[in-house]
Amino acid sequence: MASRGRSRRITGEGGTERARRLGDAAVTGAVAKAGNGGATRGGASRVGASREETLPVALGALVLASIALLVCYSRGYMLLYGDAVAHLGIARRILDSRNPGLVQLGGVWLPLSHVIMLPFIWKMPWWQNGMAGAWPSMLCYIFAVTGFFRLARRLLSPRWALVATSFFALNPNLLFLSTTAMTEPLFLAVIIWLTLLTIEGVDAMKRGAAKRVRRLLLGAGLLIAAAVYTRYDGWILGAAAWCVLAWQMYKRRELWREAGLAFAIFTLIAIAAPVSWLAYNQHFYHDWLDFMRGPYSAGAIEKKTSPPGSRHYRGWHNPGWALLFYTRTAQVDAAAWETGFLLMAAALCGLWSTVRRRLELPALLLWVPLPFYVYSVAYGSVPIFIPQLWPHSFYNARYGMELLPALALFGAVGVERLQAGVEGTKPLIGRLLFPVSLSLIVLNTVGMMYQVPLVLKEGMVNATTRVAFETALAEELRSFPPGAPILMSTSDHIGALQQAGIPLKQVSNESDYDSWKAALADPAARAAYVIAIAGDPVSKVLAQNSRGLTELTVLCTTGQPCARVYRSDRFAGRVAETPPR
Repeated sequence: MASRGRSRRITGEGGTERARRLGDAAVTGAVAKAGNGGATRGGASRVGASREETLPVALGALVLASIALLVCYSRGYMLLYGDAVAHLGIARRILDSRNPGLVQLGGVWLPLSHVIMLPFIWKMPWWQNGMAGAWPSMLCYIFAVTGFFRLARRLLSPRWALVATSFFALNPNLLFLSTTAMTEPLFLAVIIWLTLLTIEGVDAMKRGAAKRVRRLLLGAGLLIAAAVYTRYDGWILGAAAWCVLAWQMYKRRELWREAGLAFAIFTLIAIAAPVSWLAYNQHFYHDWLDFMRGPYSAGAIEKKTSPPGSRHYRGWHNPGWALLFYTRTAQVDAAAWETGFLLMAAALCGLWSTVRRRLELPALLLWVPLPFYVYSVAYGSVPIFIPQLWPHSFYNARYGMELLPALALFGAVGVERLQAGVEGTKPLIGRLLFPVSLSLIVLNTVGMMYQVPLVLKEGMVNATTRVAFETALAEELRSFPPGAPILMSTSDHIGALQQAGIPLKQVSNESDYDSWKAALADPAARAAYVIAIAGDPVSKVLAQNSRGLTELTVLCTTGQPCARVYRSDRFAGRVAETPPR
């Protein structure tokens, strides 16, 4: 009688966290008796992680993130990526520009990563050293690791969830990115938590727990909006998550009376996020698809950077090559030497096992980046170059990081299934698989750091000429009188202003259309100093009209266009006496 009474309370009230674990524990106990299989064939899941289990994982992630920050800060890694410098610049100009506000969010890059930097970017030293981007990325890393463990516990036993989480958290590429202003840590946190909430939402719908369904739907809606505002693959991810939850709601009509309003709000949020960004592009850039066909779109950048008459990159309009490049990049991002092939094989086995047993099928959302990037490489003008494949260079290697959660989770599922298969006939091998797996994870981390992780190596290689050029230009900028108005294009080398510590409101640049156009029309009258970098809009204007300007110096470094520095002979404005700090 007591057991039946408890069951009625759990069902009738939607289930407290403790009651849900008690109910799921019965499933886990039955599974454990059958062996180490992970779930029944009917799709019953593992018990979700408790708070007591999750807290040590969060603390461990905090320690790892702190160590990564100390290493990367001391070695100057945080600003290696030009994109990281640019993300910091966009966040800075929202607060510090001649036309601050929403118009500065950008048009091609989505805004959430810039918004979460706002509490930190106002401090000039944190903008200069990159800490304004490191703080939110570290928090995202901690949330990602914590969410990943909770997600792994839905599919795996505690010890194999620990294996999967260790592999994910100790990835050197991820640890490096968690100290930069790049969007990968944020998006990984979003995709992991959205997948987790989708799994829990489906589970709550099956149990008829309306109260919990309402909460999970609202949380999933906010995460879909976060995905949409972070990366464009988040648009596909959000649509897929909505379809999963909508299908479950459709199959359970009895939930509509109690959770119908929450589902409507969930749907409204999921639709409003992409529509609002299209409207933003239309309002500020007069093209609702500016991010796809504007001057800073992927297609425009490919045309700008490709030599005239050159062939398209390998994988262009070839999904087979695109699949090879992306999966190979994901392997190298995740595993040392050539062990990525074994990791991919284990992950595919885990994927097959999950689908065959219908075990938490919404976890397949973690694989969404795979078709997205295969399409992007083949038809979206998004090349990926890694040294393992021709042309043996470095470009966009970090995109493979988005498959890391899928490889880590489903790889562990595959190995756990292997353990379950051999325990009966070869118990020694079964017992050794767990400690051997943990040992291999440690060796993998050490091996990747010994070779220099691919994502970090790309930053080092591609930063060589840019950093030297921006450092030289920053030295010249520091010699200007404090507060002197400057005309300079910031599309490619905002890092020079960042290093020099010059407020962006002091600079006429593309971020303010009116002052920019006025300064280009008469540079000598609108700015005390003019920086013209070969090929940029300022240099093109000065090639036609440089009257009233005196050339001070020419800065040239290997692999970068030359910069010419001019002083105006006609500028009549007042120069501020306070230093630009």
